[in-house]
Amino acid sequence: MSDTIAAVSTGSQVCAIGIVRLSGDAAIDIADRLFRPSCGKPMSACEDRKLMYGKLSDADGRLLDVCLCTVSRAPNSYTGENTAEFQCHGSPVVLRAVLEAAFALGARQALPGEFTKRAFCNGRMDLAGAEAVADIIDAETAEAARNAAGQLAGAISRKIDAVYAALTDISSHYHAVLDYPDEDIEPFLIERYREDISRAEKTLGALRASYDRGRLMQSGIPAAIVGRPNAGKSSLLNAVLGYDRAIVTDIPGTTRDTIEEKLKLGGVLLRLTDTAGIRETSDEIERLGVDRSRRAMHEAELVIAVIDGSGEFTSEDADIIKCAETAPHGIVVLSKSDLASRAVIPETALPVVTVSSRTGEGISELESTVRRLFPMPDAPAGEILTNARQFEAVSRALESLTAASQALAIGCTPDIVLTETEAAMSALGELTGRTVRDEVTNRIFERFCVGK
Repeated sequence: MSDTIAAVSTGSQVCAIGIVRLSGDAAIDIADRLFRPSCGKPMSACEDRKLMYGKLSDADGRLLDVCLCTVSRAPNSYTGENTAEFQCHGSPVVLRAVLEAAFALGARQALPGEFTKRAFCNGRMDLAGAEAVADIIDAETAEAARNAAGQLAGAISRKIDAVYAALTDISSHYHAVLDYPDEDIEPFLIERYREDISRAEKTLGALRASYDRGRLMQSGIPAAIVGRPNAGKSSLLNAVLGYDRAIVTDIPGTTRDTIEEKLKLGGVLLRLTDTAGIRETSDEIERLGVDRSRRAMHEAELVIAVIDGSGEFTSEDADIIKCAETAPHGIVVLSKSDLASRAVIPETALPVVTVSSRTGEGISELESTVRRLFPMPDAPAGEILTNARQFEAVSRALESLTAASQALAIGCTPDIVLTETEAAMSALGELTGRTVRDEVTNRIFERFCVGK
C-alpha cells in the first residue's frame, strides 16, 4: 500500500492550463469524489488515459472548476501506481483550492521529485532515465533537450545493459562451473571472453569521452571577454545579449567587476563573463577587478580577446592575444569597425572577427566562429554523459575492465579477471540504479521540482 501524494505540476504562475496530479492507492477514489464527468459515469468506470469533461468540486460540493480529468491504473501509469490528473484553468487560486480538496480527502503534499522517484522505485524507469527527466526540464538549448530526450528513451541504458549482460554471462558461466563441478557444463575458458571485455571497454570509453562535451552542453561553456579598458568589451556583451546589461562609457575603467550572463551564441550555450579592462593601475578597487579578470581568463574554456580596432595596437593587446592563444579555445575580436580602422593585428592562429557593436556588423560571423569551435557531437542523441555521477560510475567500470584486460594479457587466473569484471558490473549497476544506495537516490531527486 502507498500513501497518496498530490501536487500542482505546472508551477505557481498564471497559465492557460494548470494540472493537479495525484498518485497512490486512493488517487482514483479521490478523483471519484471530486470530479463528476458530464457522461454520468464515475472516473473509476472510465478508460485509462482518456480525458473526461466535467465539473470539479470540493468535498462539500462547492464548484471549483469546469475542466478535464484523466486516470491511469497501476501498473500502467507514469509512477506505476493509480494516478489521476485534473487539467484545470490555470489560476493559482483554483489550483490551490483543488489541491486542498485532495488533501481534505487524505492525500498529502508531494515532495520534490517524488512522482519520478516512485516511477523509479516501481520499475517504470531506471535511474539514468529519471535523471533525464530533470535534464529535459532544465535544458537551455535544443541540443541539451534532444540528448535528455534520448536518455529518457533509454539510449544510455541500452548501452549499459548490453555491457552488463555480457559481463553477467562471463560471471555466471564461471560460477556455474565452480559451484557445480559434477554437472555437464562447458569448461570455463576466460580467453573466450576476451573479445567481449574488449568490446565493453570500447563502449564505456566512448561514453566516458563524451562527458566533457556533455558537461559543457548542460551547464554552458565558461567564456571570458577580455581586453584593455575601453576596447569595447561591455559593448560586445550588450550586443550579443540584445540589451544593455553592462554600463558603457568613454571613461576607462568603468567596469570594475566581472559580469556573468548565460546566452546562446551560434546555438552554443555560453556562460559569458565581461571583465574589467586589463591594465596596470594604482586604483585599489580597479586592481581587484583586473585580478578577477585574469582569473576569469585562466578559468575560461573560451577567451574572446577584444582589440580596439580604432586605436593603435599596443603591447598590452599583444599580451591579451597571447593569453587567448593559451586557452583551450580563443577568438580575437577587432571591435569598433564603424570607426576608422587603425589597429594592425600581428599574425595569430586564432580566428579574427571584425565587429561593430553599434551597428551589429560581424555579430553573425562571431556566432558562426563560436559554432565552428564547439561543433555538435557526433554521438546519437542520448549517448552523451551530462552529470558527474554518471561519469564517475562509468569511469570506475572502465578502470575495472582495463584491469581485467591487463590480467588476461599477463595470464592471470580466471578468478582475478572475474573480480574486476564483477567490480565493473557493480559500478554500472549504480549508473542505472540496480545497486544504488538510498542516499544517492535521495540526493538525485532532491533537485527535481515539486509535481514532477
